[in-house]
Amino acid sequence: MGTAEQRKAPERSVAERSAERRGREAPDRDVPAQRRAGAGAGSERSADHRPLWVEEPARRYRMPDPVRTAAVRAVLIISVTLIQAMVAFLCTMAESWLAFPMVISSVVSTVVATWAVVDVWVTRQVWKQRYGVVSEPSSTARSLRRERRAQRRQERATSREQARIRRRGGAGQLSHP
Repeated sequence: MGTAEQRKAPERSVAERSAERRGREAPDRDVPAQRRAGAGAGSERSADHRPLWVEEPARRYRMPDPVRTAAVRAVLIISVTLIQAMVAFLCTMAESWLAFPMVISSVVSTVVATWAVVDVWVTRQVWKQRYGVVSEPSSTARSLRRERRAQRRQERATSREQARIRRRGGAGQLSHP
């Protein structure tokens, strides 16, 4: 199976597939489904059985690609910084010669990690400003714009009507000017 087939969304949800599979298989692998159904109490329990989970649509939208890229970069930098800080601490406790270079590199990494977090914030704000702004003008501006649009529409309809009359050669006019 190629990557295109692997990435294709399934036609059925996971809950539907697991419910279908649950109907075919017995929960106890060694007990056949026919004997289980005839057990009496077991069949009543399976009637009101709820699935373990129900898929729900995501409440939040996916982050935009540039913001997600910056966030992944920030997480990687922060994790490396934390590892460096831990190594610096352990080297200091062991009184190793590597303690001083590790402390210096941890300080530098902390500055870089702060910059990465600020980069995520700035990238998110820039993306929102370019693509995510929902313009909601005041009701007064909206009504004025609506009136201007109606007036322009009326003018265009009148000019189209006049052009159609001229193309006909004056047909449809009651009197000649």
